[in-house]
Amino acid sequence: MKKIRKFLKKLWTDENAISSVEYALLLAFVAAGIITAAELLSNAVENEMTDTANCINGTLKPTDPKCS
Repeated sequence: MKKIRKFLKKLWTDENAISSVEYALLLAFVAAGIITAAELLSNAVENEMTDTANCINGTLKPTDPKCS
């Protein structure tokens, strides 16, 4: 039990361990931001491609603002 307590105390006071946790959290937030942006961009591109296809195949009228 003393070994575990000593290890945890050393880990708690070790500056490198704290930095590692901070970098891991930063990486997680950056990854979440990239995933969110990619999802939003994917949806926007899909909507534009659908509108373009609908203009080409005649589903939307040529006077529709989406066909301009």
